[in-house]
Amino acid sequence: MVALGSDAVEWLVRELADEESSVDWRPIAAVVGRIGEAAAFDGLLRGLASASGESSRKRLGFAFCGFGAAALERYTAALSHPVPHVRRMAVRGFQRCGDAARSAVCVLLPLLGDPDREVAQQAQDALMLQGEHVVPLVRRIRERGPGRQRARALTVLAELGGEPALSRADVAAVERLIRVKLPDDRPEGMWACWNHWMAVPGGDQAGIMRALGLVDPRPVTFALGNHVVDTDSHGFGPEDPYSGYERVFVTPELDGWTLVLGAWCDPCGEERGDDVLRLCTELSARYGQAHAYYYGGQGDGSAWIVAEHGAVVRRYCETGEGEDELLTLGEPLPFERARRVELGLTPEWDAAQEDRDDEDEWRWAAHDMAADLAHSYGVSPLHIGPDTPSRGTGVIALTPYGLAHGVPAGAYRI
Repeated sequence: MVALGSDAVEWLVRELADEESSVDWRPIAAVVGRIGEAAAFDGLLRGLASASGESSRKRLGFAFCGFGAAALERYTAALSHPVPHVRRMAVRGFQRCGDAARSAVCVLLPLLGDPDREVAQQAQDALMLQGEHVVPLVRRIRERGPGRQRARALTVLAELGGEPALSRADVAAVERLIRVKLPDDRPEGMWACWNHWMAVPGGDQAGIMRALGLVDPRPVTFALGNHVVDTDSHGFGPEDPYSGYERVFVTPELDGWTLVLGAWCDPCGEERGDDVLRLCTELSARYGQAHAYYYGGQGDGSAWIVAEHGAVVRRYCETGEGEDELLTLGEPLPFERARRVELGLTPEWDAAQEDRDDEDEWRWAAHDMAADLAHSYGVSPLHIGPDTPSRGTGVIALTPYGLAHGVPAGAYRI
């Protein structure tokens, strides 16, 4: 088939477009790639432009994007094709041209204003992957237009360089939008993959932040606060031991409690566990109580700390890690005892002596318990909503880590 060259392309494209074909399409795409872009590109482009089914588009698109740097000029020309799906695949093909695409990245800029939302999103994502060298190009769009490209240009700038990459006018516009939205902002439930938070009774937001050493508070909507926390919770990496700990979302008073959300509040991690225990103890001496929780939204376990009047009442952890039991402090809470009764287990137990089946059943139950336990005390960020009584304004604040090391760049939902 490779030896037939362009004579085989029509048949190969027809097979890729046939959603009923029983032939594995991956080897077909590989054959097309070996034939080469000079003989195969236009045939694939025509097939892609006329494809109507999602499966045939996927198969043809896979082959279309695989020519690499040799097809850079052809991909560039296809960016202006009248069929949106072709434009989107042309962006993907352009991305796979490596260093050759880096020097020609300006051809993607017009697609930031593409009338097709998926094409514009593809161009936006491609520019963000190109790195900081596109910042001057995108900043010029913010300053001079065209207008239809400016919104996504702002997103690219924020994602690549954060606030330092934005002009004063853009920073002011973002802050103004937040101020406009805040009067009608209502609580939104938090649901990240990994949820860490502290809870303190009352609404002394400023006093709690001082006690925790949090600085530079900036007003945010619930959507913005939650998005920052969720994004930061995915930011850990061996190359940056502080990633994820730089900032927290401090809520307004919610039904009599103030919550501090972010990975910095982790009650059971090796990096933060001891400090969070100390902070809860100190906060409870001032406010009567202070709690810290971890809840893994993907079945990754639970942990909690409850401190009252300057003393730790309870610390417990069930994450499936081998040394969870070493973190246990204090006696079981009333909620834990009641949950054991519901499971048909004894409310008092000793893990070292407990029947193995009972211990396993309890551990599976405790694995998902943190959010419900927090809710039993008053407020859980996973249970709040628009009807939750709220007083004040939430803020994003820097932790001591953030003050020392700065914060990651990113574009967030306001």
